[in-house]
Amino acid sequence: MSLQPFTRNYQDNSTDAGFQFTFLCDICSDGYKTAFIQSKTYKKAGLWKKLGSAAQIGGQLTGHSSGYSIGQGADVVSNQFQGMTPEWHKEHEQAFELAQNEAKGHFHRCPRCHKYVCENDWNEQEGLCTDDAPRESTEVAAARAGKMVSDIKQKAETTQVYTGEVTQRQTICPVCGKPAGSGKFCNNCGAPLGLIVCPKCGAKNQAGTNFCGECGTKLT
Repeated sequence: MSLQPFTRNYQDNSTDAGFQFTFLCDICSDGYKTAFIQSKTYKKAGLWKKLGSAAQIGGQLTGHSSGYSIGQGADVVSNQFQGMTPEWHKEHEQAFELAQNEAKGHFHRCPRCHKYVCENDWNEQEGLCTDDAPRESTEVAAARAGKMVSDIKQKAETTQVYTGEVTQRQTICPVCGKPAGSGKFCNNCGAPLGLIVCPKCGAKNQAGTNFCGECGTKLT
């Protein structure tokens, strides 16, 4: 695997007033923001007016906007910086080099996959990133948690949590003999659907029933 530059994963937070960069971890994308470096030419009058297209071409011919020699991509000098003075671009180049040296102290380079990672994604004991060498304690804890969830679900599947009846009785109107619905009167003929309470067992029976459906007692 070929070496990859440290500058492949970062954000340029520079402004007219100065320079600052955020370098990102190749695994979790957490960032380290470098110290702000004030531009020496910021306070000089006339240097912060953006140049016209002719001045841009002149700056490119002098080599100030052709990219830096530290390995950044050509996209580093983004559109937001086009038109800045050659002096500003020179400062930007120098500030970027200083920022790299500062940020490298906060990242580790994995010798196996060549990723630059933060402390959270570095396995100090193995000398590799956590993608290539996961921490044993973390993996054990994750495996135990996963097994616990699996056991809970399996236990829930075999546990009876409902003891009621799942059947539903259909009320039949004693007058018209059709399904009467769940109201106090039949949906078809309007006959009252009051229940008769069995005097012996207390069971409730449909109106018009001659015998209790639970104990067989004759209903009056």
